[in-house]
Amino acid sequence: MSGQSDADLPPRPVTFPVLSLVAALPLLLVHAAGALLGLLALPFRRRSADLRDNLRQAGLHTLPMLLRAAAHLGAGVAELLPVWLRPLPHTLALVREVRGWEHVEAARAAGRGILVLTPHLGCWELGGIYIGSRFPITFLYRPPRQDWADRLMRDGRERGGVRLATPDMKGVRAMLAALRRGESVGILPDQVASKGDGVWADFFGRPAYTPTLAHRLALSTGAVPLLFFCERLAWGRGFRLWVEPLPQVTGDAAAFVADLNRAIERLILRWPAQYLWTYRRYKTPGGAPPLPEPRP
Repeated sequence: MSGQSDADLPPRPVTFPVLSLVAALPLLLVHAAGALLGLLALPFRRRSADLRDNLRQAGLHTLPMLLRAAAHLGAGVAELLPVWLRPLPHTLALVREVRGWEHVEAARAAGRGILVLTPHLGCWELGGIYIGSRFPITFLYRPPRQDWADRLMRDGRERGGVRLATPDMKGVRAMLAALRRGESVGILPDQVASKGDGVWADFFGRPAYTPTLAHRLALSTGAVPLLFFCERLAWGRGFRLWVEPLPQVTGDAAAFVADLNRAIERLILRWPAQYLWTYRRYKTPGGAPPLPEPRP
């Protein structure tokens, strides 16, 4: 007997054997099973009303689009298993093509940090892991309530050069430091901002309380904001990573946020079924949205 207690031993790696078996299945089967579950769950989803309302707000509420969006929602959940649980080289191999990487290279050649802005479109989890395999990146991370889910997500995300930062002042300082070192920071730009941390900006014609964090970080550090989107290819063929430039950052936060929302809208309209339409984008933590100006 060594006399060591369990507390003295190094932590054992977290394993998810059943989920790992599912993750090893061909991506086509994973997507098909997820899509089927997404369709079957549509009548019973608590967020089905949000799905319909958001599609209607974007002018996309048709039965075919509703069914496609539900199928992609299910496929998006199912694909998290191969993205998080496969060995890192196998996960990275799911990215079959990259378009627009020259914008990343230009920012890095200039010695500037990069704001990786990944909306809730396609497989944003894979995009972050792919970027972290190329250079260090720090992502904001809010732990889920369930301990097992927290361990699963951390194990899946913290690979390669990916670091996670808490959504508080400590996390903001970590992101500022990373950008000033010429590294990258990842943010979901289409979330609802906390009270006092956003401005109202139209999103598909309706005011949405939009975070200004990306603008503050870019203005403070000279980082280059870029839109990243990991397109889900048909028939389980993998993913295509897109990198899109954004307008130059000025001191006007409201103008930057409005431009950003319009850029995200354009991206969504190219692949509308792959957006997370169940997300409650129009919550009002910042108080009531401004009333529209009266017509003359």
